[in-house]
Amino acid sequence: MSTVYTFVPSRNHQFPDHPERPGRLEILEPLLDSFGAGKIEPVRAKEEEIAKVHTTNLIKSIEEVCKQAPKIIDHAPTYVTKTSYEDALLAAGGVITCTRAVLNGDAKNAFAIVRPPGHHAEPHRSMGFCIFSNIAVATQDALANGMSRVMVIDYDAHHGNGTQEAFRNDERTGLISTHQWGIYPGTGAIDDIPDAKKRIVNIPLSAYAGDETFELLCDSIFRPVVQAFQPEMLLISAGFDAHWNDPLTSLGLSTQGYYAMSKKLVEIAEDFCGGKIVFVLEGGYDEHNVANGVGAVFSALSMSPLKNEADDLSPYQEPNPESLIQKVRVWNEI
Repeated sequence: MSTVYTFVPSRNHQFPDHPERPGRLEILEPLLDSFGAGKIEPVRAKEEEIAKVHTTNLIKSIEEVCKQAPKIIDHAPTYVTKTSYEDALLAAGGVITCTRAVLNGDAKNAFAIVRPPGHHAEPHRSMGFCIFSNIAVATQDALANGMSRVMVIDYDAHHGNGTQEAFRNDERTGLISTHQWGIYPGTGAIDDIPDAKKRIVNIPLSAYAGDETFELLCDSIFRPVVQAFQPEMLLISAGFDAHWNDPLTSLGLSTQGYYAMSKKLVEIAEDFCGGKIVFVLEGGYDEHNVANGVGAVFSALSMSPLKNEADDLSPYQEPNPESLIQKVRVWNEI
């Protein structure tokens, strides 16, 4: 069994001067064959699969608004084009396709490289460049196909509010979200969801938190939370906007940091989930960072040395994360 991936570039889902654009994947695309993973074709998600997470009203309203596209549908701004409804169904379907391949034992692990992204889309509304919550839809599909518990780890620079809302009342689901505090969407405080502490874990980071911080988080929070929750599969919201020179955010990861963290996540999946892990593309608005970051994840998934030694360590001083880690551990009784 090997690593597989699916690629949904949604080339017609674009809006003038918008950062969430097909060009995010431009440098990555010609490199995909060099990562040693098998390509699988995405299968469009059915409306009833989306409806396991989103209201029928939302699904219908997106289908309708796309007929009048191009349109801005929220203040982020989130946009739709004529093809965005089908693009979003194929993106969610790509994540389901990868998840089922790992679930069925057809692949060891997988990476769904899809857009539009998903982790801001809430059950009742699309927002934050996201139409449907790709990773939450795939989680529900995994649960419907025999998994008893699934956990998402979200290292995008923005809080995974949509995943949180989708998981809020479902005891079979867990979420760990690391995110830069004080930026869009403004949610994700440590005590955001008191009823789900230990199962939904928020880690609001200071600007410039980078490689050392994320390594500490892997060992002191990710691993013990996964061990306690005992999921049968990990799904990773992979945001490459946590890179230090992303144009929209101010965290501090480098390509080397993404590789080190991805390796630890693969090891956690080996130790607690039978190796079942699927990475899902979320944000990342510099095409070099996306290409380097995706390459780092593929290296980790195949347990190979980092193929692309990008010389891009953060020039910024990292803040000391110890008091934050302590607060998160105390709140979640780790």
